[in-house]
Amino acid sequence: MARIAFILLCHKDPEAVVKQAQRLTAVGDFMAIHFDARSRSEDYHRIRAALDGNLNVTFARRRVKCGWGEWSLVAATLEAVRAAEEAFPQATHFYMLSGDCMAIKSAEYAHAFLDAADRDYIESHDFFASDWIKTGLREERLIYRHVFNERRRKALFYAALEWQKRLGLSRRIPGDLQVMIGSQWWCLRRRTIEAILDFVVRRPDVVRFFRTTWIPDETFFQTLVRHLIPETEIENRTLTLLMFSDYGMPVTFYNDHYDLLLSQDALFARKISPEATELTRRLGLLYASQGTEFPISNEGRSLYRFLTQRGRIGRRFAPRFWETEGSLGRERELLIVVCKKWHVAKRLVDRIRQMTNIPCVEYLFNEEATQLPDLGGIEATMGKRHRHRRALLRMLFEHFEADRLVICLDPANLDLLQDFCGDRSVTRLLEVECRFSDAYLVGHAMRVGLAGERTPPETLARLLPTIRNEMAFESDRIRDAAFENHLRLRETDPPETNAQPLAEFLGLAPDKALEIARTDHLFAD
Repeated sequence: MARIAFILLCHKDPEAVVKQAQRLTAVGDFMAIHFDARSRSEDYHRIRAALDGNLNVTFARRRVKCGWGEWSLVAATLEAVRAAEEAFPQATHFYMLSGDCMAIKSAEYAHAFLDAADRDYIESHDFFASDWIKTGLREERLIYRHVFNERRRKALFYAALEWQKRLGLSRRIPGDLQVMIGSQWWCLRRRTIEAILDFVVRRPDVVRFFRTTWIPDETFFQTLVRHLIPETEIENRTLTLLMFSDYGMPVTFYNDHYDLLLSQDALFARKISPEATELTRRLGLLYASQGTEFPISNEGRSLYRFLTQRGRIGRRFAPRFWETEGSLGRERELLIVVCKKWHVAKRLVDRIRQMTNIPCVEYLFNEEATQLPDLGGIEATMGKRHRHRRALLRMLFEHFEADRLVICLDPANLDLLQDFCGDRSVTRLLEVECRFSDAYLVGHAMRVGLAGERTPPETLARLLPTIRNEMAFESDRIRDAAFENHLRLRETDPPETNAQPLAEFLGLAPDKALEIARTDHLFAD
């Protein structure tokens, strides 16, 4: 059975450190603690005294003065790892933690999870090919030497970097290594830890290289694991739930996040707010619990993004500046079907294809898999389609050798609607108004990742009003925009009523429009 040696790096709150160690070792797991040498020595001695009788706890032999972005964090980790590897020969896995982490699963669940697959869990992406680094220094982290702390001695840090650039003092990366990058919160098997410790002894050149890189705790272990362990034995993810805002700041969890945390596909979570005393209490009891079931829905990250975006004001709907000069052409007609229920719009468009000679393209700005002709690569990614939206439509008009084109758009794409309706071409909108049952909204939440098959009903009950209001908000925005040639097709209206906007939208005879409006099961879910 799996037994975990937790590697705890901490620098404050000795009482919380003691409680964390007691909770995690009470069920037979182990812990090695490194307490920052910059912190108060009396706090360190308080921790040691409180845990003195706990045989499942050990301490790093050497305390390192730690600084963010420095090698010191890796050195501290290695000190704790060496202590754990020596003190706990029964440990099968080594799990990296901070003082801000708490278990969101029981030990029973965690052990069974680790027993189920013989692999390491560490996030590791190619340093140069991935987009893991969002802003700031990239290759400069590696090819220049960093000896000053960026936070405490910012002027010296950037001055040293600038002088190295001017003098051409870049260096080579060790030739046999593919540098990887990822979260520092990993869980590694014992043989992987042993291989890393052996490698550190055999390859002082690699240690010297990483010692002067910037933020090496995001690259050192990630690189060595990929170098030493077969890819088939590595799962590229962390078992600690981390969420970040658009600004790169870690999301903090509070008392009302308990159920959400337990339903995520992770064993621990960070950061827990110091004020979340009830959450801390409930999670503190969780690790030692027996028979607790954890239905995994794993919607946390996507749900956070959705709700934070909905809570914002000041949305940007202006056209992209590089598109303002491009036009689809005065002589052309762009016919836009706007519908939240994509399957309804697709049925309608398919019927239009059958009844007219107007070329139709479905949700090309919403679905990556939309069938499009080869247009020289502009259609290859969703990003390119949005950036070059008018050019894409001009090319579609030319490809179909037509002056009329039907496309489908989601109501959320108000920026696209404003852009196209502001063009010199004739643009008509047909907004298809559908009813949204609770069952449909649940399915929608699952399709877009806001919920999973095991999301608790009470979570869905809280989520559905937000989704329903969002859909109503999208429709209201379109009406408030007061677009010309804006027509509506309503699920609540009979085909005879819906035939009129269809005839005007498509320029068809009333009888032909009525035939389209009578399409079998047009609005069915």
